[in-house]
Amino acid sequence: MLAVLVALSCSVGLAVATGESYRPVAAAADGCRPTWISAWQAAAQPGPALPGLGGATVRMVVHPQVTGSQVRLRLSNAHGSTPLAVGAVTAARSDGAAGLVLGTARPVPFGGQQAVVIPAGGEVVSDAVPLVAEAGGPLAVSLFLPVVPPVLTQHVAMQNSYLSGRGDATFGDAGAFGERMPSSVVLTGVDVFAPRPVNAVVAVGDSITDGMGALPGQTWPDVLSGRLADAGGATRMAVLGAGISGNRLLADDGPQQGDVPLSRFDRDVTAASGATDVVLHIGTNDLAAGRSGADVVAGLQRYAEHARAAGKRVFLTTVTPSLAGPHGTPAAVAARAEINAWVREHGGAYADGVFDFAAAVADPANPARLAPEFDAGDGLHLSAAGYHALAAVVDTTQLTGSPCLAGDPPARVLVANR
Repeated sequence: MLAVLVALSCSVGLAVATGESYRPVAAAADGCRPTWISAWQAAAQPGPALPGLGGATVRMVVHPQVTGSQVRLRLSNAHGSTPLAVGAVTAARSDGAAGLVLGTARPVPFGGQQAVVIPAGGEVVSDAVPLVAEAGGPLAVSLFLPVVPPVLTQHVAMQNSYLSGRGDATFGDAGAFGERMPSSVVLTGVDVFAPRPVNAVVAVGDSITDGMGALPGQTWPDVLSGRLADAGGATRMAVLGAGISGNRLLADDGPQQGDVPLSRFDRDVTAASGATDVVLHIGTNDLAAGRSGADVVAGLQRYAEHARAAGKRVFLTTVTPSLAGPHGTPAAVAARAEINAWVREHGGAYADGVFDFAAAVADPANPARLAPEFDAGDGLHLSAAGYHALAAVVDTTQLTGSPCLAGDPPARVLVANR
């Protein structure tokens, strides 16, 4: 494995345009050198610190999507109003839960120091750590947090995280971690040093992109990642999660579940090494809050224009149907139809492509609602079959791909964005 990781082996493929499909341009041989790639990330949002977290160690299990011979971590205090002290950090290969693979635990320094203070509103990136991370393989990141503020930067989801008793248990075995946690905290990214560049598509959105109710491997970004891995070669890309449950496209005076996508663009997309493409699926929470179709269309235009100005390929989606509560009022249904008609007819003038998520999961007998087989049970979120249906309508030939992987065979792995 190590020999593979440090070897340079770059096949250069020629791009071919077919109709309106997009193919990646050929990669220059000198552009296929080993490099740092973002292999996993989570969108940062504010949330209350769980009881018992201060003075304890949290162990998070994540699944990098790219293989590399070294790792480095991104820690965030983006939503903190005071500096945040992190007493110690380790990274190790995981047994899939709180246990560590024997002999793989490594201290993670920051500027050569084992402790780090993250300024309010800031982020830090660790030094490089010699640890082999395999695509799809579980990686355990353990943080000792001596003191935590009432509000902590985190990502709230169905997350495999574990909490120890009091003290520094960053090198501790599974027995030190007796409590499960539903979120990752402070950790927002894992980069790996890969033998060749692997580009990434960032999936931005709300709970439907975050996979509310789905098991690991079942969200539409997870399923898309599997499709790209199955295709292999230059089609392969990492798929990085940037969904936040309850998130809205537009800022207003009401409660916000995390920053709106445009204001978190730099964290979600710009900071992700290797990110070339963005898929934006959002808007249903704006409709539930009473925003008009015209408001959401204008927000989609602004986001797409910003992404393209930043040099990224951006893809818009239609808003999935719902008749649930405020998401399904007559006004919301009418506004959703207005948005989706605009995306289908005019979205391509602002974006590099559009994907019709709504049509993929709508009930043919009543397109304003989810088809029964795609409904998780609440009329809004999707079943595993529904998330598969969304991923299936992403036209992978329109994505940038990874030209340096041309000629590689498929590399199927179970890759979860959590």
